[in-house]
Amino acid sequence: MAVTPRTRAGLAKFRPVAPGSRVALVAPASPFDRAEFELGVVELRRLGLDPVFDEAVFAHEAIVAGSAEHRARAFAAAAMQQDIDAVIAVRGGYGSVEILPRLESAALRRSRTAVVGYSDITALHAFLNGHVNLASVHGAMIDGRIAQGSAAYDSATLLASLSATPLGELVPAGLEVLRHGEARGPIFGGTLMLLAASLGTPYEFMPPGGSVLFLEDVGERPYRIRRLLTQLSQSGRFTGASAIVCGEFPGCHEPGGTLTARDVIRDFFADFPGPVLFGFPSGHTTAPFLSMPLGVEVHVIGTRTDPPTVVFREAAAQ
Repeated sequence: MAVTPRTRAGLAKFRPVAPGSRVALVAPASPFDRAEFELGVVELRRLGLDPVFDEAVFAHEAIVAGSAEHRARAFAAAAMQQDIDAVIAVRGGYGSVEILPRLESAALRRSRTAVVGYSDITALHAFLNGHVNLASVHGAMIDGRIAQGSAAYDSATLLASLSATPLGELVPAGLEVLRHGEARGPIFGGTLMLLAASLGTPYEFMPPGGSVLFLEDVGERPYRIRRLLTQLSQSGRFTGASAIVCGEFPGCHEPGGTLTARDVIRDFFADFPGPVLFGFPSGHTTAPFLSMPLGVEVHVIGTRTDPPTVVFREAAAQ
């Protein structure tokens, strides 16, 4: 039996996506606008990919895209097809956590299918990385990103994150150092609220010691950001972490901008032993979305002499 390739952190690598690869579009969370969906299909074809989908993706039930059973079945069916190299979520919103009890970890691990998304899809990433032990991609989705083209997402990092070549060095404009230092470790994380919401469940966020933690969110006032950080801290999720990389946190400020998420994060991590960066444009961003693999080794550089940098030293696909 062939040995499954793994990242240095021990996660199974997913199968690489290349020009001509078939990618399944699924809706594990909220429903979406069909016109936006069709724009995304056109964009994926422009990238050289072959998007496929079932009519089940258009199901609509209140705030979710069909029942939990319906969404889980559609997600699993797409992920298990060996002629499908990636599953791309159409939209976040709410609902991914509801399908987790209906997914088979062993089958997902064997499939080695890349899963792409962010926001509510953070629940799936925490499950895949920490419980299935499969790498995944914190990447652009159809709604609001891929459908809107280059002004909303960076196609180069999306395709590179899905390839068998390391993403390499990223030095995005606006990234700043809140706490100086330099560190290496596997990167895990996603939307802060979803990571905190996972605690106490069978699918909780469980980054290994030495990890680089990526945290981002949108529309949360500063006191809520501090509460979520405190919850993760008191549950031990920052213990042993080597670095913290934060997103842009748009809309996370007090009215008038007197207090911002950046202020809270700077103060909260004032005594953190490693580098803390702020403004990495992945997740909820105002800048074009940079996609990135999760579960791979990165090098975080936040020294006083070099520009803040995140270097992805290994690929998540093989």
